[in-house]
Amino acid sequence: MTDAVQTPSSAGQFTKRVFSGIKPSGGLTLGNYLGAIKRFVDMQSPEFETVYCVVDLHAITVWQDPSELKTATREVAAGYLASGIDPTKSILFNQSQVSQHAELGWIFNCVTRVGWMNRMTQFKDKAGANSENVSLGLYAYPSLMAADILLYHATHVPVGDDQKQHVELTRDIASKFNHDFKADFFPLCEPVIEGPAMRIMNLRDGTKKMSKSGESDMERINMTDDADKIAKKFKKAKTDPEALPETLEGLKGRPEARNLIDIYAALSDQTSEAVIKEYAGAGWGRFKPALADLAVDKLAPISTEMSRYMDDPAEIDRILADGAARARAIAAPILDKTYEIVGLLK
Repeated sequence: MTDAVQTPSSAGQFTKRVFSGIKPSGGLTLGNYLGAIKRFVDMQSPEFETVYCVVDLHAITVWQDPSELKTATREVAAGYLASGIDPTKSILFNQSQVSQHAELGWIFNCVTRVGWMNRMTQFKDKAGANSENVSLGLYAYPSLMAADILLYHATHVPVGDDQKQHVELTRDIASKFNHDFKADFFPLCEPVIEGPAMRIMNLRDGTKKMSKSGESDMERINMTDDADKIAKKFKKAKTDPEALPETLEGLKGRPEARNLIDIYAALSDQTSEAVIKEYAGAGWGRFKPALADLAVDKLAPISTEMSRYMDDPAEIDRILADGAARARAIAAPILDKTYEIVGLLK
């Protein structure tokens, strides 16, 4: 790794460092894989330093059973590893093992403006009419998310489209900190939002996002599903009576059809345009079995490998502990410098 405390080069550029994380609540779905983990694996290259996290501190913004949280944390870690995250190439750890996240989160609570928080649409969606009774953590967690990213001077953040607003907030916080303290210290990170399936939808209702907490298990593909379940769910996925059109334009108003095309494209590393061209005029009796076969081929080995890791929790814990030590080696000097900039005795 390069020096943790980065300063811009003569061209004003920081070392390319990726940070992203997944919350351990409710189990991993196909949406987590295609929208996040698959891209994490793809960015694991000499071009970037990659830091990936299980953000367990974010999970407790709503009530979590303590024993279930530990299992869920290991399951997300197992999903990373089974999908191809190499702990010798990337830093992989769980957030709570690196106390600097919470410490920088408090500094950013004092930088972030309440008006910025009030514009966060995800809080409004999650709190709903019950906003007076949710935890302060749920309201303030975007500033902790900013700390997660900036604690590593990350320059690139692979996220789903629904998280873009939080990365924009991170940029605002970095910019305000740099301006207030007259220090060109935190980089303005870039969201990495690309690919055909950045928002995987419900298999029973294409207008709703695939969720870990949906009422029916048939709505989603769990990353722990075996080959039979994966095939069954895709073959029974909701569609419409029309054949596939020749262009993506023809899928307007057909959310279930568009969702399945996008999933096929993401699993096969093609564009949605290429998939619709290949299957133009095909009925669902041809397309859904092809999608099921592709999904089984790509996902069943991950499910099997996840199960192997979950049978050896001590190995998962060892990998996370090693990653946490490497993460702290980057995070500690950056936090120390932040304290110095702010004027805190250390």
